[in-house]
Amino acid sequence: MWVYEKKLQYPVRIKNPNPKMAKYIITQYGGPDGELAASLRYLSQRYHMPIPEAKGVLNDIGTEELAHFEIVGAMVYQLMKGARPEEIKMADMGTYYADHDNAVYPSTGTGVPFTAAYIQSKGDPIADLHEDLAAEQKARATYENLIKLADDPDVIDPLRFLREREIVHFQRFGEVLQKVREYMESKKYF
Repeated sequence: MWVYEKKLQYPVRIKNPNPKMAKYIITQYGGPDGELAASLRYLSQRYHMPIPEAKGVLNDIGTEELAHFEIVGAMVYQLMKGARPEEIKMADMGTYYADHDNAVYPSTGTGVPFTAAYIQSKGDPIADLHEDLAAEQKARATYENLIKLADDPDVIDPLRFLREREIVHFQRFGEVLQKVREYMESKKYF
């Protein structure tokens, strides 16, 4: 189903370690509004969509969210790489470092591990697409907050890319929601 290209969808070239920024960004790796949750949500919901176009959009966006998961992971890794123990402690990342070193582990910035409780697949196409629209807006808002916290252009650049993709996903979900509504309203019930 997928063809993997051995490169990131968008380049990440962070030169300066910044464990504090890594702590902020990791929520988009394993947090409730992050890329892992989004990819699993959409790839699970696609099966019960009533029209092929909706299945395709959920599959496409779910796949792209996996690419974003990879970008965010690269950002966290590069922000932690080369950080001195004092910097890690000052960023309140000591516990994370003790458990994972520089490995990238799906969690929130406060250390809560990823859980499937972050996602929903209701089986109601309209309800699920509304959830997807909300998820994209929450991800966009999180990226905007992260951009405000960042001061390194090497960090800001991929965050801007990710924010823009969330906007595109929101638009695509809105378009497919309309088509699903039209399809469901055209069905006759006796």
